[in-house]
Amino acid sequence: MIGEIKTHLTERIIPFWKKLKDEKHGGFYGYVDYDLKMDQKAPKGVILNSRILWFFANSYSLLKNEDDLLFAKHSYEFLVDKCMDHEYGGVYWMLSAEGEPVEDMKHTYNQAFAIYALASYYEASKDEAALCKALDLFELIESKCKDAFGYIEAFDRKWHAIDNNKLSDNKHLSAEGVTAEKTMNTLLHVLEAYTELYRVSHHAAVGDKLYELLELFEQKVYNPQADILEVFFDYQLNSISDMHSYGHDIEAAWLLDRACEVLGNEDMIKRTYAYTVKLAYKVSGSAFENGALNNERFKSYIDRTRIWWVQAEGIVGFINAYEKSGDSGFLGHANALWEYIKDYIMDKRVEGEWVWSVDFDGNPASGQPIVEPWKCPYHNGRMCFEVIRRNVDVRGKLYERIS
Repeated sequence: MIGEIKTHLTERIIPFWKKLKDEKHGGFYGYVDYDLKMDQKAPKGVILNSRILWFFANSYSLLKNEDDLLFAKHSYEFLVDKCMDHEYGGVYWMLSAEGEPVEDMKHTYNQAFAIYALASYYEASKDEAALCKALDLFELIESKCKDAFGYIEAFDRKWHAIDNNKLSDNKHLSAEGVTAEKTMNTLLHVLEAYTELYRVSHHAAVGDKLYELLELFEQKVYNPQADILEVFFDYQLNSISDMHSYGHDIEAAWLLDRACEVLGNEDMIKRTYAYTVKLAYKVSGSAFENGALNNERFKSYIDRTRIWWVQAEGIVGFINAYEKSGDSGFLGHANALWEYIKDYIMDKRVEGEWVWSVDFDGNPASGQPIVEPWKCPYHNGRMCFEVIRRNVDVRGKLYERIS
């Protein structure tokens, strides 16, 4: 599996995204439809461009291909020059094809991904300016977004709170007329960003906030009766939905462990491991069906769509659970997911990458784009990086501590 994944990364995923480089206006083109037609006039999502920066920075750090660092530098310059608001701080939500703001809202989730990207670019390039910008965004989140219960999520350009409809527009909630003030998804990616920033900087204040986030997950997000993470919350972090997001839970299971490993707090490592392995077992029993992971459960309804990113995160999450528990069933799931991805999720067309999703029978959703503001090389690229890295250090420091 490892050899196949490395080949797939270097021969399919990396070349696909390099073709989207916009030499004229900077960054990367923001839309490729299902028929592989690129729209050079489409808006450019800042999340998409942050994730592309993260991808090429990590590709260089792992593979040491100098060309990847050049692509990371191109992406970094676009993020700094165009995506950042140099008057009010933070990064915008959406830019035009030419790089002008078309949605100037500020979202905590978006700031977090910029931190994630900048921290990785600092590691790859050793550019101190990138680290300074990441720390500035960290301080901005803590000063503008933090409250007594967690993090406020949505703001206008001048950092006045607005309705949180970017990440809480789940179709089930919308049907019930409910908007989530706060989401597990945003908390998870703030934690992810702070993990990366602390790993490359060892900045004490970042470590303190990372510890607080781990406590927040343990005490407010994790549901010990159901062994799931709650998804949508009110202002005070009370759950407002009966929902199980399979992809987010298996992703969180390893990201929470990674945060503990980077932080290095022995007590928190043990406390977090005690429930992250339960999250993995729960996803294994509830969502793994016919060789792939279903999407989510809302009340009694199960969405059996097979989403590209859920399968990618499943591989990493199950390998992580195997490394912790020694349960070979997790490794079997990871291998089965890779076979499923090869059969159904990888685009068989020469110029393609991965399709967005397939139905339960493996039929691709032909109307869904191959690239758009959320469809990026972050999940499948990271899966490749993690599998390659874990082959070098099979168990790692975290698992030596708890074994």
